[in-house]
Amino acid sequence: MEKYTQFEGIVAPLDRANVDTDLIIPKQFLKSIKRTGFGPNLFDELRYLDEGQPGQDCTNRPINPDFVLNQPRYKGASVLLARRNFGCGSSREHAPWALTDFGFRTVLAPSFADIFFNNSFKNGLLPIVLAEDIIEGLFKQVAAHEGYALTIDLANQQIRKPDGSVIEFEVDPFRKHCLLEGLDDIGLTLQDAQLIKEYEAARRQTAPWLFDAIK
Repeated sequence: MEKYTQFEGIVAPLDRANVDTDLIIPKQFLKSIKRTGFGPNLFDELRYLDEGQPGQDCTNRPINPDFVLNQPRYKGASVLLARRNFGCGSSREHAPWALTDFGFRTVLAPSFADIFFNNSFKNGLLPIVLAEDIIEGLFKQVAAHEGYALTIDLANQQIRKPDGSVIEFEVDPFRKHCLLEGLDDIGLTLQDAQLIKEYEAARRQTAPWLFDAIK
């Protein structure tokens, strides 16, 4: 998993509450279990005027010019600004996969669905909970200033605005550590690779028949 470092990113505003995971990445794209390749189909039903299918070339599909991610001013956005209860619905891990594959590193919202919130940290996406009035203020500022960008500093748990003001945010220390170090569940396990090898070697001595059975 890519390490989460301090970065400055353009903010794209998704001004709707209760965005569910089927809207983030529709069900027909769940056949793949790879973590990559979902970016072109992020918010598929909102971005395009036709129905997308797995493996389809999206280059020439008719786009919805009114959808925020299709507007030139938000090209290259890496911070998504959303409303309450973002990521509700099913538990599909494809939702954070699609967001990160598109290029988003952070989602700002007043609240998140629990499973999406947990899945995000495990896939290099930082969900930040901010008060409703702060989110509302950011929506207004993004609308008023083209190219509005925020600096996300996870190490110091700060969001720096273009005017120099700072928004502090909370994050679980263990999840913060994993993001900064680029550790997903597999990466965490592999930190103990030597201990695992030593345990397996010891078990081969005490219970060799177990290993004969799995050859």
